[in-house]
Amino acid sequence: MISIVVISKDEPGLDGTLRGVSSQAEELPVPSEILVVDASEGKLDYIQHQHGEVRWLPYRPPPGVRVSIPHQRNAGVRAARGEIIVFTDAGCYPEPEWLARLTAPLLEGEQIVVGLALASPGSTTLYDRNARQALRARYVTECSTINLSFRREVFDAVGGFDERFSYGSDVDFSWLVSDAGYRIRSVPSAVIRHDWGSWTRQLRRSYVYGKARMRLYRKHRSRLKRALRDEPMVVAYPAFLLGLPLTLICPLYPALLLIPAWRNRSDGAVRVLVDHLSYGAGILVELVAP
Repeated sequence: MISIVVISKDEPGLDGTLRGVSSQAEELPVPSEILVVDASEGKLDYIQHQHGEVRWLPYRPPPGVRVSIPHQRNAGVRAARGEIIVFTDAGCYPEPEWLARLTAPLLEGEQIVVGLALASPGSTTLYDRNARQALRARYVTECSTINLSFRREVFDAVGGFDERFSYGSDVDFSWLVSDAGYRIRSVPSAVIRHDWGSWTRQLRRSYVYGKARMRLYRKHRSRLKRALRDEPMVVAYPAFLLGLPLTLICPLYPALLLIPAWRNRSDGAVRVLVDHLSYGAGILVELVAP
């Protein structure tokens, strides 16, 4: 059996997600189920009533937990009946044959598979190019859970998602999986579309992702030595922000940003720089946090 798990807190877009997922689940060559882990405290009951084919799991976060993403994912896997788990998020809309393409490699013997997540048609995002580049290789060592499928044994091998994370538990999961010897197969033809929201919301996301990245490196310290080579943005932008007082001595110091501005001109230089500086600020804040 294949279990499609969708976590939600208060996203009305869940209705469209379930409509798209349900129609594709009916076409799978093996039995399937759809499970929603709902932390809305009843706000989405009207959606539940419209989807009798979906198994609904009301979820109440532990005391003091504001972001319960890893908690809900763990609860979803544990409640699922299938040996193959599929994750997508509320507000995601699958393109044709998404589910069949995402699960086919697992039915053929792969252990964990990641698909491609792109912005909704007509919306703008900085993430599409990076998402496409990340899946150019047949196997990858890092991925998110917005479009992910795996066998239950993979989840059991690493103990699920680390509930100490607010954000970043999905990358932590993929790092643990890779360290455990599993290869993450990329299937760029399995496409999910997602509305990433306004530019302001994307900046907020960059900031919390920066904080999460620093937490990840705190946990996976052996990866720090490769950070400058594999992910220079993690080092370059925090270093630039720390050096801003040098502007008092050298007024041309901010001109250093002209280099990344030129390289990212096709995506909108100012927008990219602001996004990356927000990411760097998140790293710095987490770096000095107790």
